[in-house]
Amino acid sequence: MFDWNDLRYFLGIARYGSTIAASKSMGVNQSTVHRRLDELEARLKRKLVTRETTGYRLTEYGQRLLPYAEHVENVVLEFERQVKDATHDLAGVIRVTCPEPIVALFSKARFFDAFHELYPQLRVEFVTSDRYLSILKGEADVAFRSGDTSEELIGRKVADSNWAIYASRTYIERVGKPERIEHLVNHPLVALDQSLSSHRSLTWLKEVAPHAIYAARNNSVLGLISSIKSGVGVGPLPVALGDAQDDLVQVIGPVPELTRSWRLLTHPDLRNTPRISAFFDYAIENLSALKGVLAG
Repeated sequence: MFDWNDLRYFLGIARYGSTIAASKSMGVNQSTVHRRLDELEARLKRKLVTRETTGYRLTEYGQRLLPYAEHVENVVLEFERQVKDATHDLAGVIRVTCPEPIVALFSKARFFDAFHELYPQLRVEFVTSDRYLSILKGEADVAFRSGDTSEELIGRKVADSNWAIYASRTYIERVGKPERIEHLVNHPLVALDQSLSSHRSLTWLKEVAPHAIYAARNNSVLGLISSIKSGVGVGPLPVALGDAQDDLVQVIGPVPELTRSWRLLTHPDLRNTPRISAFFDYAIENLSALKGVLAG
């Protein structure tokens, strides 16, 4: 009836709303995306997308077929995972996703050195992004996460994610420091920006210091660290990261309302494959050291 591989191009346009963005994400020319979509629509004898001034929009028919195309993609990705795992067993790459600042902590602690000695044919590779990478779609194999995820993943708690309020030493010398949470309203704050309005740290600041002035807003934890180190204000940080900065001082905390659990997660179909099972076993056997990395 049609080449099911063409569904990849349909999914690309559905996700990005642009043939340029879809082509970049798939590593092909924009003309290839156009051609393969045209071929799919010709075989189906129905239009799947319409072009508007702001990009591409799915037709009603396209919307109806989208979940089925996503299901096909998931089945194909799982088939590829099974083939790869059966072929490589305890050899190959384990792609680990976690917040970018945590990578430096793992490196400093040399946490995976013993794992590489134990399994010389396996290699841990970090993949990071300003968004949650999808294990379901094959963007990573395992994840260390302290926030909620919409994906159906399995795993276990490995540490607590504690947050506290920090200020730079230069800020304290110049302005002083808040002694209690109620004093935050009297200090310029550094916080995440409104694109992350649902993040617990930003919600908490709005509750405890609703009339505070904000000196800087950032769309990443690395940005928070940089701004607080600059001395423009005080703000919340994960304890593991804040305590690792020589020029930052924990002035309040940890804050119980900001505590979450660090979890080690993977896809149910990956959990019992040899390489992922070896990774989980290593993490659990070295849980004390892992807590030191993630919780500080």
